[in-house]
Amino acid sequence: MKKISIIGNGNMAKAIIYGIIKDIEIEVVGRDINKLERLREELEGKISISQIHDGFSIDGKNIILAVKPQNLDNLSKMLRGRARHLFSVLAGTNLNKIKTNISADGYIRAMPNLSAIYGTSMTALYGDDIAMGEAIFLFNKIGHIIELQNENEIDIATAITGSGPAFLALIAEAMADGGVKNGLKRTDSEKLVKGLFFGFSKLIENNSSFEIKNLVMSPAGTTAYGYSRLESHGVRASFIETIDESVKRAKELSNLSK
Repeated sequence: MKKISIIGNGNMAKAIIYGIIKDIEIEVVGRDINKLERLREELEGKISISQIHDGFSIDGKNIILAVKPQNLDNLSKMLRGRARHLFSVLAGTNLNKIKTNISADGYIRAMPNLSAIYGTSMTALYGDDIAMGEAIFLFNKIGHIIELQNENEIDIATAITGSGPAFLALIAEAMADGGVKNGLKRTDSEKLVKGLFFGFSKLIENNSSFEIKNLVMSPAGTTAYGYSRLESHGVRASFIETIDESVKRAKELSNLSK
């Protein structure tokens, strides 16, 4: 794949653009020409831009669909032709809905996250075999991928990898606040948390969460006492319920999109 058209220029679209721009020729398609021009300027002219209009041709193109899910119906009425492969990053929008609205030879649902901008996304993929090889090629450029076996699993992955950065950001913010409460300067506390998260990515990549806990927790030590407080406040159960609620909402959106 040498060229791709990205329909949409929101945060997720931008993250993907930054992740693949070195290797793939990119056309960004959107409604607001001023926003598109600012994006092209931001990227030093390394993308082409097109303002969408009635009769916009997608014929033979590889498409990343990155608009708001609620805009799919109106968008599809403006498109003409049959895309080659269509890669949708729309949360809670099932393949049947996409196939009904936009014509393509192959369809993939992908759920990356904002880490794509640094090439460190975790992206879940599900879809047609005919398009999967190129989906793997494409999304490997923005980080790691996992190929799922059924569409239901995409909704679960959405809660973990798609929404996950916001949940982890809450933890990071709370830990930094805890440092400040105990006397650290805000800048120092935030720097410590950022360094912690950076190092933890390698730990979790190479060890199970259970192993990491046991390696850090010594008898009657600071970790054991802090961990006990987390458990007493039901933090583990709260996070499980957080994923439950996010999955539930993803499924609700999927049902609405049928």
